[in-house]
Amino acid sequence: MPNMSLKKVSMPEQKPNIRNKNFQEVTMGYTKEMAIEEAKRCLNCKNKPCVAGCPVNVRIPEFISLVAQEKFKEAYDVIYTTNNLPAVCGRVCPQESQCERLCIRGKKGEPVAIGRLERFVADWYMENINEPPKMPIKNGRKVAVVGSGPAGLTCAGDLAKEGYDVTIFEAFHVAGGVLVYGIPEFRLPKELVQQEIDTIKELGVDIKTNMVVGKIYSIDELKEMGYDAVFIGSGAGLPSFMDIPGENLNGVYSANEFLTRINLMKAYKFPDYDTPVKVGNSVAVIGGGNVAMDAARCAKRLGAQNVYIVYRRSEAEMPARLEEIHHAKEEGIILKLLSNPTKILGTDDGWVKGIECIGMELGQPDASGRRKPVPKADSEHIVEVETVIIAIGQNPNPLLVSATPGLDVEKWGGIITDENTGATSLDGVYAGGDAVTGAATVILAMGAGKNAAKSIDLYLKNKD
Repeated sequence: MPNMSLKKVSMPEQKPNIRNKNFQEVTMGYTKEMAIEEAKRCLNCKNKPCVAGCPVNVRIPEFISLVAQEKFKEAYDVIYTTNNLPAVCGRVCPQESQCERLCIRGKKGEPVAIGRLERFVADWYMENINEPPKMPIKNGRKVAVVGSGPAGLTCAGDLAKEGYDVTIFEAFHVAGGVLVYGIPEFRLPKELVQQEIDTIKELGVDIKTNMVVGKIYSIDELKEMGYDAVFIGSGAGLPSFMDIPGENLNGVYSANEFLTRINLMKAYKFPDYDTPVKVGNSVAVIGGGNVAMDAARCAKRLGAQNVYIVYRRSEAEMPARLEEIHHAKEEGIILKLLSNPTKILGTDDGWVKGIECIGMELGQPDASGRRKPVPKADSEHIVEVETVIIAIGQNPNPLLVSATPGLDVEKWGGIITDENTGATSLDGVYAGGDAVTGAATVILAMGAGKNAAKSIDLYLKNKD
């Protein structure tokens, strides 16, 4: 019998005042019974609007139908035909603005919990099935992939499935890109990321770490080494700052550094891992996106009593996922809205002691469609904090671009590509993800990697 409930099956979570003191996963996932019950809410629509909302075109009604029949392995096989990272996507994709936004059930009630079901299937498969993926027949062609984040992993996995010998060149000492350095453990356990990467390696993909392309090798040198095509998925690791007085004080972090220390260097396990991060009693996180939420929630877990999200617009304009804002507020994060920092205040010995802010009010919409914040008269105020984390965006690192003559880039550093193919201005060189768009979502980067893999395959077949 179909489940015609207007509400999703709720997913168990740690209680807020327990989880804000640990780095264990906040949401616990569906049980088998919960997953089957939720799957029966799917109407298996003929025109499948949800698929059109997925950047990697997961065959959503098909896998959900199999879940309803308790055919979990078959459901995984369906997902894996188009998505190389299902356990990741089931946790961090903004389904509410993509596949679930187009779900017919959402017109009268809540949409089907597509993300939760994808997560359940991926987790079930990892726990119950221990068989390597089928090795593809090699076609004799070699492709280099720069960066092992979601764009690079997706491109590499798709090309490996087509028989290409793929080598990923990763600048860090571990693979995973933003999945390992940017997203906290309580949202995306690193053990799961490693399992997904291991599955891609089992397709024959070789991952070389500590390889900074643009310094150790150039793009031209990769071609000279016998690679027939190159995909650049090097991400956006260069943090933006506000250019206000006091940003050079001790106790000021970019969100990139703060999260990298915690996630990749395991600062949350100090002293087992010798990467201390000092947050003090009060912390201000400047910004309103998912990265700001992640940084604030990490600071709370590291022991800060007062953690403020300082954002110059209202909550309605925040770009962060509604789920992340909801979880942050539950955990005691304080939203200090319509407030814009103008100066970071310091002690005589060079440490942060507060931020000077001005109140804002919303005017007419700007180019992004959000109402533009404008200063409010006589609204200056000071917030006393010991740590400031700046989370206002990131751009591509210029190292690779500066070492690649002829590669066309935007003024702000993004690589210019053909929007249909991902092709750059250099023959046989493609790019996608944050290196092209600036910091965006994991699933959009994956979609770009998938699109580039198709284009590289077509390019090399035409060359043959």
